[in-house]
Amino acid sequence: MTSSTTPSPLHYFGIRHHGPGCARSLLRAFESLQPDCILVEGPPEAEGLLSFMAHADLRPPVAMLIHANDDTRLAAFYPFAEFSPEWQALQWGVTHGLPTRFIDLPQAHRMAIEQAARAADEAKAEAVAEEPADTPLDDDETEAAPVTDTVQELVDETIANALPDDPFDWLAHAAGYADGESWWNHMVEERGDGEDLFGAIAEAMTAVRAETPEDRRGQRAMEREQLREAFMRQSIREAVKAGHQRIAVVCGAWHVPALQGAVTAKADAALLKGLPKLKVLATWVPWTYRHLTSASGYGAGIDSPGWYEHLWQQGEQVAGRTTGWLARVARLLREHDLDCSSAHLIEATRLAETLAALRERPAPGLPELDEAVRSVICMGEQAPLTLIRERLTVGDRMGQVPAEVPTVPLQRDIEQAQKSLRLKPEATARTLDLDLRQPNDLARSHLLHRLRLLDLPWGEITAGQRASRGTFHEVWQLQWQPEFALRIIEASRFGATVAHAASARVMEALAAETSLTALAEQVDIVLLADLPVAVQAVTRALEDRAALTGDAVQLIGAVPPLANVFRYGSVRQTDSALLSHVLDSLIVRGAIGLPIACGALDAEAAEALRTRLIATHDAVRLRDGEETTAAWRAALRSIAFGETGAPLLRGVSCRLLLDDAQIDSDGASQQLGRNLSAGAPPTEAAAWLEGFLNRNAMVLLHDEAVWCLVDRWLSGLGEEHFVQVLPLVRRSFADFSGADRRALGERAKRGAVGGTLPSAVAAADWDETRAVLALPLLRELLGVKA
Repeated sequence: MTSSTTPSPLHYFGIRHHGPGCARSLLRAFESLQPDCILVEGPPEAEGLLSFMAHADLRPPVAMLIHANDDTRLAAFYPFAEFSPEWQALQWGVTHGLPTRFIDLPQAHRMAIEQAARAADEAKAEAVAEEPADTPLDDDETEAAPVTDTVQELVDETIANALPDDPFDWLAHAAGYADGESWWNHMVEERGDGEDLFGAIAEAMTAVRAETPEDRRGQRAMEREQLREAFMRQSIREAVKAGHQRIAVVCGAWHVPALQGAVTAKADAALLKGLPKLKVLATWVPWTYRHLTSASGYGAGIDSPGWYEHLWQQGEQVAGRTTGWLARVARLLREHDLDCSSAHLIEATRLAETLAALRERPAPGLPELDEAVRSVICMGEQAPLTLIRERLTVGDRMGQVPAEVPTVPLQRDIEQAQKSLRLKPEATARTLDLDLRQPNDLARSHLLHRLRLLDLPWGEITAGQRASRGTFHEVWQLQWQPEFALRIIEASRFGATVAHAASARVMEALAAETSLTALAEQVDIVLLADLPVAVQAVTRALEDRAALTGDAVQLIGAVPPLANVFRYGSVRQTDSALLSHVLDSLIVRGAIGLPIACGALDAEAAEALRTRLIATHDAVRLRDGEETTAAWRAALRSIAFGETGAPLLRGVSCRLLLDDAQIDSDGASQQLGRNLSAGAPPTEAAAWLEGFLNRNAMVLLHDEAVWCLVDRWLSGLGEEHFVQVLPLVRRSFADFSGADRRALGERAKRGAVGGTLPSAVAAADWDETRAVLALPLLRELLGVKA
């Protein structure tokens, strides 16, 4: 691979980071070359992890996680799949006992540089924010620096927009392909040409880099790339100096021309001199195929990890690629009760091979197979193809790491809990229905709730479950994410076990929390997580905050979540009795101040308080305490019969009292007459009526007096007033169900046609002697004695 008379010990292998064709060619080249040293683009801090490469429990996809010791926001993942060339190179080196090294710029430097850049950006942003906007400049002051920065950003953006996102697109367009992805798949990944392939790749990359502006990705990205390539060259020089005769350098294809370039050691040393450094840690973590895709945001992502795995497993068996892939498609479709016969597969195979021949390709690739499946098997439908892409083209594989891998104690505790509770982390989403009467399911629920408190949402409670708290079941949607590994490290500062860490995090957040509603909801959460220490701390904080506030709106806002805990706590075997005195205090104190809080509110504030008022009313009914119920009903009477409260809230209070039988129909009619009288402002009357109806038409349909009063009020409005209140009344009726609106229309129609109200019509047509004849049979059916 060199033109000098003395053979060079260096052999460069430019690869795509997750390419099965590159990996297959690399192994063939290694068998031919028999290298005595392997250098791989990767973080030197992770070389200690290479001892696990031969471990049976290290199963890709996995990733090396490098993170700063004191700041876990600074972290980097290096993923590997079985078909990744770097993975195969590392495996080859470890298996043959060769010196195997990582040669990329250490993350200790890269993270320190990133930390300094972040601090500089934050300082600049603070300086700009603090600088007065109208401060005049002195004669010797200019705005040159900000303008220069802005111009440079515009130049970088213009260059980036003018060039393809992927330089491979240039080569693809020249070869007649739509994009670099499809060109690279066809020319490289679906082949296995050995060492000759890498010579062609190096030549292509040299041409591409010669035509690509160095600063196409911006100044900082260019500087980082220069530092990385300088460190790689230094590492390569050290390997040559060590006396190795056949050195294999495995790196991204883009870097090959720079590593082969004529750059002096002195220039590289000057560039790398004085770099900042942080202390970093490294470990293995499980990864998923979904996180290998470019759609996940991974910079070196690929489009089809599942397809690449299939190419790797089939090896040189070109015919098996087509039949094997279509067999997997058929199996998947049949598992989902979709029709896929042998005839479908035969015709799909023929179509895929014909398409490949028309496109002058030696064998069908993924585009040809997808088109054949869509046309023959799916009959042009897209939905089955979406399923095939998710489950096969991308895949749902998740890797595994050995138990001996270095990690934090919290990770160990989570793994032990998963093992003992038989909760295996999986990359695919699955539903878990827990019966809380069973000890194992209850312990699972506690674990999932505790992890959520640690910002590890492995499980999400389904929407239907949130609305039904009084059952013995919890329905969770589970899906493990690889990035949880970093979050576990972040959370480990709170404790070595899940219970201790969750409790500590809750108690740390209490100091900054001032909302009574949020504290009440937190009580519910820590009870569900079975954290007694946290329950006591949150309850005490809730009592302290409630004692210091006289805001009735805040007080009643905290009642509903606490009432749910009190009512349904026994279902989840939680001790909620200690909350009873806190709940009663909130209800009584909130009831005392509520009538005053309802005064002088605008329409928006009254609507917001209406929601809290109704929720608190339901919560008081759940509590069903004599003192609290009496205090709450007294507050509703004060609001309903008062003169200063918002009309909407007075109407709501009156309706709630009517529903609880605290006022009868005559009392409700009195309030209707008072609030819908001719002297009441029309807009206030409409607001009161909206509150009284409370999104429920039953009182209008079944109470004759209420119907008459509302009908009389609407009929008596003048044209100007009617136009004013019409939007408000229509909004009230819009909240009724379609069936209720139809029933109201029929009743209004009958009253208008007959000239009298329906009750009068019914009374005129009533034949008592005929009605009495049905009573004996009704008594017999109902079991009622005469």
